[in-house]
Order: sequence, then C-alpha cells, then structure tokens
Amino acid sequence: MYYMTAKTYLEVFKLLHTVKQGETLYQISQDYRTPLSVIISANPTINPNIIYPGQTIVIPGFPQPETIPYQIEVSVNNRTLRLLKDGVVQKQYPIAVGSILHGTPVGNFIIINKAPNPGGPFGTMWMSLSKEHYGIHGTNDPSSIGKAVSRGCIRMYNKDVEELASIVPIGTSVIIHP
Repeated sequence: MYYMTAKTYLEVFKLLHTVKQGETLYQISQDYRTPLSVIISANPTINPNIIYPGQTIVIPGFPQPETIPYQIEVSVNNRTLRLLKDGVVQKQYPIAVGSILHGTPVGNFIIINKAPNPGGPFGTMWMSLSKEHYGIHGTNDPSSIGKAVSRGCIRMYNKDVEELASIVPIGTSVIIHP
C-alpha cells in the first residue's frame, strides 16, 4: 500500500496557474472557488495588488494536471468532447455549446468540482470548470445537443455526462478550442 508523505501531498495537490492578461487575484480565487486569503497564504512572495501575465501562482488543494492520466478536449466548432487517457482518445461525445451571444470560453481549464442532480436545465450532473459560471453538464433538453444554444457551458446528454463524471477526477485538464 502506498502512503503519501506530507511533503508529497503538498507537491501533488498544488496547482500552478499562469496569470492571463486582465486577470486579478480576486478573479482567480473566484474561478477556483478558493478563498483569496488561502491563495495569498500559498504565495507569500507575491504582492496581491500587482500580478502580471505570465506570473505563476500556486492554487492549493488541486492536483497537478500532469498527475492525472485523463484529459478532456472540446471542439466548439465541431461540437464534440473527446476523452483522452494518456493522450489516446477513449471516447467522443456530441455536445451543445454557447450561442453567439454567450460563447463558450476558449482556453485551458480544470474540473474543480462535481455536483450530481443540480436541478433545472443542468440535467443530472454538473462539473464546474476553473472559470466562474462555466461547466460541463447534462440537460433537460436533449434536442439541444449538437447546437450552439447554451449560455456558454458545455451541454451533454445526461447519460454521457454521468459516464464522463464517473471516469475523470477533480483536477482533470479541459482544453477548449474553436
């Protein structure tokens, strides 16, 4: 049986976030649902009032994506979500994406939490992305799959999002491209 030392735990469960243009430390804390005070404590050498693009910030409590064999790749234009394991496609799912007015964000994110049965239009499963207000979720309108109709989230058939959520752990990398 393998036991993690405290040092190993701290090395594995600290995500490194690279600051993007226009981001603030407050917004980063909101995106990761991590209190600002916790992020400041994990980064004692940074000035919380002055961060810059390219700067690396430790987000405690999340595994480094490199330690997870799974990756999710979303093609907004093709309206597909692919599950990869060790770089090999395991499965491809049809999805719905954001409408013209509410586009799906493009970039690199991680799954930060999962919520079964969130209710309403979110179907039977919600997986939050590390961008506030966005996630991968089921739907109460299966006819929307394959269309650009959401408010920016990635919609899946309920059975598909349940399957995906049962496979991927918190911290899984999600790459969204056009």
